[in-house]
Amino acid sequence: MGQSLLRNYLHIVFSTKNRQALIYPPVEDEFHAYIGGICNRLECHVLKVGGYTDHVHILCMLSKKIALMKLLAEIKAYSSKWIKAKGFSYEDFYWQDGYGAFSVSPSGVNNVIDYIANQHEHQATFPSRMNSVDFSTNMRLNMMSGTFGISVIPGIFACRPFRA
Repeated sequence: MGQSLLRNYLHIVFSTKNRQALIYPPVEDEFHAYIGGICNRLECHVLKVGGYTDHVHILCMLSKKIALMKLLAEIKAYSSKWIKAKGFSYEDFYWQDGYGAFSVSPSGVNNVIDYIANQHEHQATFPSRMNSVDFSTNMRLNMMSGTFGISVIPGIFACRPFRA
C-alpha cells in the first residue's frame, strides 16, 4: 500500500504558567487564531481553538509528519513570542511545562467543538480549578476504563469512559 491514512483527533489543553489570567479581549480571538495557524502550518488541521483567561483548548487532527511533543513545543514557543510582542503587559507571559492531550472519537468531535466554543460560559458556571495532582490522579483512575471521551463534571475538566 503506497498511502497512509490517519484520522487522529486530539483535544489538547494547556495553561499559562501558574494559571495567570492573561488572555483577554481584544487579543484573545487573534491569539487563538494565531495558535490555529501554527497547527495548520504544521499540517495538524485545526477544528477549534478556544479557552479562557488562563488556558487554551485545541481540537486538531495530528499530522503523520509530526510528533505530539514537537507540535506542543512549536505552539508554545511561537505563541508565547507572538503575545509578548503585543505589549509590556505580556512581557512575563509563559506557558506551563505540561499539557493534556486526549484522543477524541469521530462521533465526539462536535461535542468537543461545542465544549471549546463555550469556555467562557462554562468557566462562569464552574469557576473552580482542579490542581495538577488531582488531574493526574483522575486520569490514572480513568485510564483503566478503556476508550475515553471528554466530560464536564461540575467544577472540573476530566476524562471519563466515552459512551457514543
